[in-house]
Amino acid sequence: MRSSDNRAPMNALFEEGGRFLAGRLMSETETSVQIELDSGKRVKVKSANVLLKFDQPTPVELIASAQGIARDIDLSLAWEFAPAEDFGFADLARDYFEASAGVEKQAGALFALFDAPHYFRRQGRGQFRKASEDIVNAALQAIARKQAVAAQINTWADQLVAGHCPEPVREHLYKILFKPDKNAPEYKAVVEASRRSQRAPLELLTAAGAIDSPYQFHWKRFLFENFPKGTALPKLGAAPMSETLPLAPVRAFSIDDSATTEIDDALSVTGLGSGTVRFGIHIAAAALAFAPESALDDVARERLSTVYMPGYKLTMLPDEVVQAYTLTEGRDCPAVSLYFSVDEATLELRASETRLERVPIVANLRHDKLDSVITRESLSGESNADYAFADELRFGFRLAQHLKAAREVRRGKPESFNRPDYNFKLEGNDGREPRGDERVSIMLRQRGAPLDLIVAEAMILANSTWGGWLHECGVPGIYRSQASLAPGVKVRMGTRPAPHAGIGVAQYGWATSPLRRYVDLVNQWQIVACARHGRTAALAAPFKPKDAALFSIISSFDSAYAEYNAFQTAIERYWTLKALVQDGVTEIDAVVLKDGLVRADAWPLVFRALGCENLGRGVRVRVRVTGSDLLTLELSAHLISQLDAAAVTDASSNVDSAQADAEEGLDAAGALTLAIDVGADSVSPDVALPAPPG
Repeated sequence: MRSSDNRAPMNALFEEGGRFLAGRLMSETETSVQIELDSGKRVKVKSANVLLKFDQPTPVELIASAQGIARDIDLSLAWEFAPAEDFGFADLARDYFEASAGVEKQAGALFALFDAPHYFRRQGRGQFRKASEDIVNAALQAIARKQAVAAQINTWADQLVAGHCPEPVREHLYKILFKPDKNAPEYKAVVEASRRSQRAPLELLTAAGAIDSPYQFHWKRFLFENFPKGTALPKLGAAPMSETLPLAPVRAFSIDDSATTEIDDALSVTGLGSGTVRFGIHIAAAALAFAPESALDDVARERLSTVYMPGYKLTMLPDEVVQAYTLTEGRDCPAVSLYFSVDEATLELRASETRLERVPIVANLRHDKLDSVITRESLSGESNADYAFADELRFGFRLAQHLKAAREVRRGKPESFNRPDYNFKLEGNDGREPRGDERVSIMLRQRGAPLDLIVAEAMILANSTWGGWLHECGVPGIYRSQASLAPGVKVRMGTRPAPHAGIGVAQYGWATSPLRRYVDLVNQWQIVACARHGRTAALAAPFKPKDAALFSIISSFDSAYAEYNAFQTAIERYWTLKALVQDGVTEIDAVVLKDGLVRADAWPLVFRALGCENLGRGVRVRVRVTGSDLLTLELSAHLISQLDAAAVTDASSNVDSAQADAEEGLDAAGALTLAIDVGADSVSPDVALPAPPG
């Protein structure tokens, strides 16, 4: 449109990248124009992109006026006015407003048409065609739904900011926090409320009452991420064995804590006083209960391991199978037995034999009840040994010390277990799922206690021996190996035997816990094949050399085992922090690790203490507890005094350095980032949780 005189218009409206801009017209050719924007920037524009030329009003005034006019246009009425064929925006302006509609109304019509694709389709620069009635109606319904959802999001956001959690948000809490659908209205409501309130999502949701309790938050999050279909196992019992196993001429006993129901291993000692002792290691024969690719195998392979936590566990196998094969006292239990002929004087291992048999389990010894009775002094003859299996345990302790010493030579340095283990007991809990408000008792269990040492060395011996035997028979297994004790060299899993430097053995395959670890069950299937077929076992074993299924099992197991261990670590930290509050603990003695991290002397806790940042490793300190958060698992503390300046011997210096680094990483500052994103202007959504061990 040109002015009434013969002067060339001084301004132009043009489209660039889906935006409408206006500016002063500086020069013009047949194909392009140069336009100066209000900012002073000059742009070169194709002539085809120029939609209006005008003198008045100014470019800025035109854009502002046209935008206001566009908002007032009744799109449904404009759609009625529009012709059926293609038309230009100026034509619609003259039909909708008046024949003399000026540049402002023309530009308003352009903006309105451009922003209403559900009414008008673009056919080219400044050209449009109205949509069919069906398309318009469908689009309007979609817009109405979108507006309703937006209104619902706004209402939910208002409620969250006001401290009330809408039920739909509560129902999708863990999905919103950890695996969100970013298009879901519940997620958008939390993001919007977090933006408005400038609060982290977890803090916002906690204040709104979305989280029933800290314990339930940790538990339900774990279930959401690892057991989305629930934790119930199908009612599948083990089929009766078709073969009759011989009865072993032994009196076997197991050594576990009182809470153990999946008793995988037992020991026996025969021939004492004869010069050659027969030392038996008996493992529950879960591999005889079912075969690979059976219904029970599907269950075990999906769960891959028993999940442990204080007061509760999720077993890998259905209880019917566990009860049928656990090594319960008073029964003759199916077992895979490994026997060693041992020189009674020198403790030299002369020969070994694997047998499938029924083993009489005479007793289930519980170390939490016996550790104070069965001591090094009583086992060494320095005090009375007035308890069952005293002679057998005395020999087992001698053998365990001998085996440990031999491993330490191969390791190149001794093992030391200066740091204790801890047992958690929830009062009034009888194996039911905890509520999180129970009173907790945390009891010390010194690592390397005699009963613990006997079992540990027996299992290392069995796992190493069977790992080598599988290789001799040409049967693959699943092994754990570590190339060296150098920092950063991690333990790996594979299908070929390799040295495990951290343990000090030529090879190491997990096979002694088949009721509670799927890898052990797989290896036991292979061991059973070797026991039945010897050197020809490769033809009969369920898993063949280079079997892709083994690599798949390793990958799945590694992932699941890490998740389960991380949860166990976190939930034990929860109960520890709860015990501090419950027992009124305000001061803790600890040893400095590094960078302000300290490890408590009498509690299973690693945490940061203000004031310890510049203290050397091994310095002992006393810190004051100033607060804790059961939801984030943070412990706040600061230095009271330095107890001594001398570096103490740290247990982690005598064990795998990678393990030590991981244990030092067990710090409340190790952050778990939520999957929710509230934008750069909002409060950080990170939740501090302890890092998983190893």
